[in-house]
This record gives sequence, structure tokens and C-alpha cells, in this order.
Amino acid sequence: MISVAVDTMGGDYGEKPIMQGLVQALREKAFKAILVGNEKRLKPLIPNDLMQYISFEQADEIFPMEESATEALKHKQSTIYKAVELVREKKAQAVVSAGHSGATMSLATLRIGRVKNVVRPAIATLMPNTHSKTLFLDVGANVDCKSEHLFQFGVMGEAYAKVLMNIAKPRIALLSNGEEETKGNELTKESHLLLKQLESFVGNAEGRDIFNGSIDVLVCDGFSGNVILKACEGTATAIFKILKSEVKQSLLASLGAMLMRGVFSKLKKHIDWQEYGGAPLLGINGCVIISHGKSDARAIKNAMLQALLFSESNINKVIEDELAKYDK
Repeated sequence: MISVAVDTMGGDYGEKPIMQGLVQALREKAFKAILVGNEKRLKPLIPNDLMQYISFEQADEIFPMEESATEALKHKQSTIYKAVELVREKKAQAVVSAGHSGATMSLATLRIGRVKNVVRPAIATLMPNTHSKTLFLDVGANVDCKSEHLFQFGVMGEAYAKVLMNIAKPRIALLSNGEEETKGNELTKESHLLLKQLESFVGNAEGRDIFNGSIDVLVCDGFSGNVILKACEGTATAIFKILKSEVKQSLLASLGAMLMRGVFSKLKKHIDWQEYGGAPLLGINGCVIISHGKSDARAIKNAMLQALLFSESNINKVIEDELAKYDK
């Protein structure tokens, strides 16, 4: 049975939504959960019938959001440090945290280590498109990148799409300001040349291609990816706020909205980041799922289930083997 180390106190809203999400996940699938945090506060939040799946790792310190990720190694009593250590010590196969994402990335890289042949781990997230989902990486782990990093992101993204998204022949693209091979900055042009080694590489793609279903994996540097990710979150939120405001202005619009309630519900579910749970840190020798600090119970549940799916797969071995083909 898979064991998941849970940073129970790192999120913006404390332990309650995290524990609620954990309970929901355990109701769907049995797994071992090692709860890292204050046992006295956590125990009352667990139903008696689920206690058989629970163990505790006492930790009372929460890594401060205002701290730099480089300070993470100094906070050895923090919930995220202890959660990562459980994976390092092979007491857990995965860690889920809604805490300081920089600290999680730093600790995972330094304490758990990278998959063989991986130069830089990357955060991958799923974005909704008109048909299904697009895998987008890196979205924040590496602000400054070299072309070899983006090439490896492409290899890791392809492996994830095949193993965990069940896409037999994923289409890999490189983010640029135009589809032509000559478009982009120096990093994009150099990365394009390297990515052409992949049979699955379809060339450059623009930001709009994330959503139109023309590609399966989009590769970029972590700075651009993080900006795009947060812009998309803000856009989705703004659209629904505008819709609600407009509907309230007219009785006819309100009636129309009532008739379209089912459609709006499906749309919201499709584009809601909470439905995707968290983002895997690809290239780490284990499973690390980074959740949004504002995750609700539903998001945490989905992050837990994502951690189980990742841990039960052979994704890291596939990444290692694929990168070995290009190791010079």
C-alpha cells in the first residue's frame, strides 16, 4: 500500500481543508497517510474508521511564506522538511504540500535528489483545452533556463503524457511568439534545435495553443510558465465574476442563466484549477506534489489521488531511460 507524507499545516488556511481533503481521498481509495504536524490538533479531525490508515510525524513549525526557499534546510523541524525526509528515508513514496512551493522544490531536490540524468526538475501542471488537457512545464521551478533544460522538460513531459495521461503519441511543442522556427529569443531558437531530436516534437506554439487542443505538451522556461499560469487563473476568475455581474443586470439574462446552469457547472469544473489538485515536480527521485496555498478540500483530495497515481506508475524509470538515449 502506497504511503503518502502529508504536510498538514503548510497551506494558507491551516490544517482543516487539508484534513478534509485527506478524508475524502481515503473514502475513494485506501492508502497509508503519514500526517506531519501537530498530532493533538490533527487527531480529532480523523474519523475513527479511517484511523487504521493514519500515522503521525510530530512537527510544530511551519516554514514561513516570507522566508527565502534557500533557508529551508535550516528549518529541520518544519512540517515540509520532515515530510520530505520521510520520502528520502523511503518511509513514504510521495509527499503532498500546499505550503511554501520554493521550499518544497529546494528540499526535494537537495534531500530526495534527482532522477538519474535529470539536470533540473520541472513543475508540470495540467491546463484545460477544448478536447481534454494540455501538460504545461515548467511553471515555476526554474526561472533561468538553458536550452538543455528545456530539451529535458520536453522529454519528461512526453514521458508523463504517455505514462499518466495515456496518450500514445503526444504532440510536444515549444512556447514561442510565433510558429515559425525562426521566431523567438536565443533560448527558444537553441531549444528548438535540440527538441527536433524528438519524433514527437511538432515545433513552436503560441500561448493560445494551450487551449485549442492542437498540442499535448507545451515546454517553456519557469518564468514564462509561471506568469502564464497565474494570468490564466486570474482570467478564469474574472470571466466568471463578469458573467455573474451581467446576469444580475437583467431578468431575461437571469432566466437564461438558470437554463444554462448545467452547462456553466460543467465549464467551471473543466477550467477550475482545484479539479487538478496539484502539480508534480518531475525529475525528482520520488513523488512530490505541489498544491496551491489556497487549496480547498477538493483540491487536496485530487492532489492525494494524483500522488497515488504517480507513485503506482513507472514514470521515473521511463524518464531516466529516455534521457539516457540522449546522454552524450
